Amino acid sequence: MLSIPVLKRVIITGGTGGLGKAIAEQFAGASWEVVSLGRNDLDLSDSAAIDRFFCANDCDLLICAAGMINDQTLVTMDEFSWDEVFKINYTAAKHCALAAIPIMIRKSQGHVIFISSYAANHPAVGQAAYATAKAAILGLTKDLALTHGSNNIRVNAILPGFMETRMTEQVSDKRKQVVRELHALGEFNTPDSTAEFILFLEQRMPHTSGQVFQLDSRP
Repeated sequence: MLSIPVLKRVIITGGTGGLGKAIAEQFAGASWEVVSLGRNDLDLSDSAAIDRFFCANDCDLLICAAGMINDQTLVTMDEFSWDEVFKINYTAAKHCALAAIPIMIRKSQGHVIFISSYAANHPAVGQAAYATAKAAILGLTKDLALTHGSNNIRVNAILPGFMETRMTEQVSDKRKQVVRELHALGEFNTPDSTAEFILFLEQRMPHTSGQVFQLDSRP
């Protein structure tokens, strides 16, 4: 009697964004069960809702791709705006990871991938909140990788670089050209290329954890 192979499940936050959609398509094409979450599917500002979701859903791979920007200088940014940026870019990702990891511990395997940003190391003017949140993600990556490596759980972070998605569509063409010229290859990274790398990282790099991968050509 032939056994039916059990599909692995990937859960993607920010699944309705340009990068999230590309990741979902890449994993679906590799015969994964894909749970792609947009803001109407799970309120990432509600920690109780996150806990309820993961209590009801198995998870082999968590990809935290949800994010938002609200560029303002620190002296002009009000506390609510700071908290909102930090909550989506860091706190929600942290809480999703903490909810998913116990599931992975029970399975003795799993992988968490955080989408951070080049701004974590090289913020532009006005990105204090965004850069701080994305830098915190890098620290979280290192800590969780060390803490849960003995449970056969990997944790890595991706810096995709500037990509032309819905998140950046309000950036002027002039500004995009300035940023493009800062890249050694004179081109932006793409959601499809990032998604392909993430699938490769999951399937072909089983001994890699606690790492930060910058995927564009910006020095």
